[in-house]
Amino acid sequence: MAAGPSPATAADVAADVIDPHDPLSADARVARAPDVAQGAPVSRETTPEVTAEALRRSLSEAAREESPTHDDTEERAAIAASIPGADDLTPLAQAVAADARKRITLAGRVVPRPPSTRVLTVANQKGGVGKTTTTVNIAAALAQAGSTVLVIDLDPQGNASTALGIEHHSEVPSIYDVLVDGDALSEVVQACPDIDGLWCAPATIDLAGAEIELVSLVARETRLQKAVDAYVSERRAAGEPVDYILLDCPPSLGLLTVNAFVAASEVFIPIQCEYYALEGLSQLLKNIELIRSHLNPRLHVSTILLTMHDARTRLSAQVAEEVRTHFSEQTLDATVPRSVRISEAPSHGQTVMTYDPNSSGALSYLAAAVEMAERGAATAQEES
Repeated sequence: MAAGPSPATAADVAADVIDPHDPLSADARVARAPDVAQGAPVSRETTPEVTAEALRRSLSEAAREESPTHDDTEERAAIAASIPGADDLTPLAQAVAADARKRITLAGRVVPRPPSTRVLTVANQKGGVGKTTTTVNIAAALAQAGSTVLVIDLDPQGNASTALGIEHHSEVPSIYDVLVDGDALSEVVQACPDIDGLWCAPATIDLAGAEIELVSLVARETRLQKAVDAYVSERRAAGEPVDYILLDCPPSLGLLTVNAFVAASEVFIPIQCEYYALEGLSQLLKNIELIRSHLNPRLHVSTILLTMHDARTRLSAQVAEEVRTHFSEQTLDATVPRSVRISEAPSHGQTVMTYDPNSSGALSYLAAAVEMAERGAATAQEES
């Protein structure tokens, strides 16, 4: 397997965030945030050479010479804090500055790897909440941050496979062959062409009939669990352990989703910031409790991510507040905004992490992935 990406230093990120020779780049505009905030006109010819140079001077020479394993978290935070802010009258300047801070803080970082494979089911019985989008982008962000990740596409539509650039026509070996025919997971897994360390078990249209075929099979609820456990053991024995396995579920509670719940130990719930999403969440939690009682006592909700968040509306704020009130420990601080770039990326066979890594959507998913990994590492340390 290809080695994970080498971590970028704070110097690299700072040099990359503001390009003094590209006055039209999104990141370069951050350097002009003070002028924007004060209402001064911004010229297309203006270059942020002074601000960029000041930002680079803030890096100590010692940190530049450190090894790639140097922990520059504090230095990144200091540089991010030096980005000027903007008041409520300039929301565009606020957004640009916030994205620049995220990129300085997060880009090129290597997240802590879990001591054992984390298997997460990304589920929500309500459709259109961003399950597949969240699955592929969190997976891509984790892989870019040095983890090894497997995405298992359990949705017959195969959208996760499309977003990762994986072939999934009817002749391709797929997760259907694993569930129905008992093939090994390693026989259907494909490497993502754009990101090292990211793999996918694709879904084909054959999966649409899998639930009917599973009804008559022995141990129908545990077929995926056995395949996942065997794959994890196989990879560990080969010296290439998998850090994360993300299961992308269809928007239903049939046998495919039940198999995903039984195979996983954690549930990752994306919630759209709208009222109907709250109703769907209460029903989903009841079903998770049923699975815990009868099939998988290890299952628990570990992560909730607010998606399609629109900071301009009171409804988004109210839904976010409601979720954080009832699920304060599980809900990530990061939220994913509505973003055209996120929607465009699958049409190019990519995640937004490779399609436009500097967009607000990509930075938000990167923030969510880092937060999820760090929370998991902290929990594992407390339990050890």
